[in-house]
Amino acid sequence: MQQFDAKIEKDVNIEPKDWMPDDYRKHLIRQISQHAHSEVIGMQPEGNWISRAPSLRAKKILLAKIQDEGGHGLYLYSAAETLGISRDELIQQLHDGKAKYSSIFNYPTLTWADIGAIGWLVDGAAIVNQVSLQRTSYGPYSRAMIRICKEESFHQRQGYEIMANMMNGSAAQREMAQDAMNRWWWPSLMMFGPHDSDSPHTGNAMKWKIKRQSNDILRQKFIDKTVQQAEVIGLTIPDKDLRWNESKKCYDHGEINWNEFNEVINGNGPCNKQRMSNHIQAHQEGEWVRKAATAYANKNKQLVNQ
Repeated sequence: MQQFDAKIEKDVNIEPKDWMPDDYRKHLIRQISQHAHSEVIGMQPEGNWISRAPSLRAKKILLAKIQDEGGHGLYLYSAAETLGISRDELIQQLHDGKAKYSSIFNYPTLTWADIGAIGWLVDGAAIVNQVSLQRTSYGPYSRAMIRICKEESFHQRQGYEIMANMMNGSAAQREMAQDAMNRWWWPSLMMFGPHDSDSPHTGNAMKWKIKRQSNDILRQKFIDKTVQQAEVIGLTIPDKDLRWNESKKCYDHGEINWNEFNEVINGNGPCNKQRMSNHIQAHQEGEWVRKAATAYANKNKQLVNQ
């Protein structure tokens, strides 16, 4: 334990074969698996618009973005597996309701502007959190985040471009963009999790340097950056209490609806059942592919051993 604490104190990465406390391992499995599940489930609301993208260019970009998210899920599942849990176990926990994913992906994508809002706001919030995670104390997680953050920056630019183009378009397009902003702003703020005082996991995460900055600090960074971006393209933030605080040099904002957050987390959001049903169905229909790939890998291993 002293060696572990010394490594944490000196910012030396903890690696899979290093000794670590059971609670550290459990915390990482919970956090990394939730992150992986979020990437994979997050492909669904965007996949809903592949066949309805307004141009071939938009479709190609969206396909590339969704492919990236599938890859992020694979990086993260692989990182979690280094902690001694199998991917099958992780996915079973998701299907059984024992593991969570980000509440943001339980909201519907009603218009093309929603794809812009997801790229700009949702991925923008993710970047703020994930840049900090590049310095997380667990080596495999940290290295995965470095790769993921590079790709997430492309996703955010894609979303902001969609919103900017719509705000330069017709009155109907501007109205559509503002409607998407109104519906996605508050769920995006919820992505950072509860206030620090109400979060059961923040204490250990900060002590072990799994997280480098708290939920509230990360949320404030996102707000301060995004408000200015919205002003540039003419979008209004749907928060009547939003105002610049000169003494603190940041924006004060209204209270988040935590009742809504808890309802969605507990399975009562607009699309919870749909998202999980789709994932379970795809998992079951893909079983033959996993069996074939495993058989092929085992056959090659036998040939090598011979």
